[in-house]
Amino acid sequence: MPFVSRSDDGAIDGVFEQLQEGTAEEFLSDDNPELVAHLNAPPKVSSVSARQFRLMLRRAGLLDQVKAWVAQQDGETQDAFEYSGTFVKDSPMMAAGFAALGFTASAVDAFFLAASKL
Repeated sequence: MPFVSRSDDGAIDGVFEQLQEGTAEEFLSDDNPELVAHLNAPPKVSSVSARQFRLMLRRAGLLDQVKAWVAQQDGETQDAFEYSGTFVKDSPMMAAGFAALGFTASAVDAFFLAASKL
């Protein structure tokens, strides 16, 4: 049976399925705008493979600009860009790079979501 988990302030934490015996909160109907917004929100992607990240940079026309930015950074940042197998959205390198490109938080989320599909 599906159920909605809520935090102490009443915000929806997630929609889950009851897997064990016990009491679960009643599943909310689709006419609840908070639940509908939560269910229709794009999934949060926190990391992508290096291949996905670089393909997305190329498709967005940003690969050369990012490579130029990386070339101006310290050796650790250069090594991380060159040799990482995974790019983590909330890492300091990602935050600095996306800030340098003028990305908003929602644009970063959209970038990682799109990259995750490649």
